[in-house]
Amino acid sequence: EIEEIFDSHECAALTTLFLQKNDMVKILAEFFRCMPHLVVLDLSENHSLNELPEEISELVSLRYFNLSYTCIHQLPVGLWTLKKLIHLNLEHMSSLGSILGISNLWNLRTLGLRDSKLLLDMSLVKELQLLEHLEDVTLDISSSLVAEPLLCSHRLVECIKGVDIKYLKEESVRVLTLPTMGNLRRLGIKMCGMREIKIESTTSSSSRNISPTTPFFSNLSRVFIAKCHGLKDLTWLLFAPNLTFLEVGFSKEVEDIISAEKADEHSSATIVPFRKLETLHLFELR
Repeated sequence: EIEEIFDSHECAALTTLFLQKNDMVKILAEFFRCMPHLVVLDLSENHSLNELPEEISELVSLRYFNLSYTCIHQLPVGLWTLKKLIHLNLEHMSSLGSILGISNLWNLRTLGLRDSKLLLDMSLVKELQLLEHLEDVTLDISSSLVAEPLLCSHRLVECIKGVDIKYLKEESVRVLTLPTMGNLRRLGIKMCGMREIKIESTTSSSSRNISPTTPFFSNLSRVFIAKCHGLKDLTWLLFAPNLTFLEVGFSKEVEDIISAEKADEHSSATIVPFRKLETLHLFELR
């Protein structure tokens, strides 16, 4: 297992480098100075790695960069100069404090932010909106002040591939209204106090007339609900016809997964829910 890397003078032609799952603590500046053709760099799961040198800016050809499951607390400013970068994975970074400046990576296509220490605030939302080529993003929403404007941003909503919504208290979000999210694959709702989850109508008609025959979550396959003690049902899942995994736990007021009364409101008599469901976990609901 590798703990330190010093230089790379014999790696000038290297294009791909996988260094994941080592015990690296430090990467010296010299290491990045002699790899101008490096395209792929994976440093994930180096749990003791807590900093990167500014000389990462020397990786002028870098397109794919994975830093997930590292303990880096601050990204070097030099990272924002890598204009060819299209994939950046910062998921599960337990010490990461800020990524302000990310809008400089104007060519970015995919960005992973889920389950990191990073606080998604309006400043960061505005930066993400500037990434015109962004196609896939994973993130956490933990503030009601961010939830509404983010979910109302059609540009960003279209990009969200995975999201965890957590810590939203009842007094701030009594009803969570979800927009159409065609790119969404994974959704977690945890430790929230909302009483109901509704689907946003894109027409002037009331939500009673929304029909699940046109899926709002056509690619959603995995849903996790935990410690949401105000929810009584999950009828909105009628709009996720390709759901394969559903876990609901520690939500003591849940009475129905699909409420017959609410299902009738949506004119869903012909809809068979959960046709593709493979795994169902229900626990601690009382």
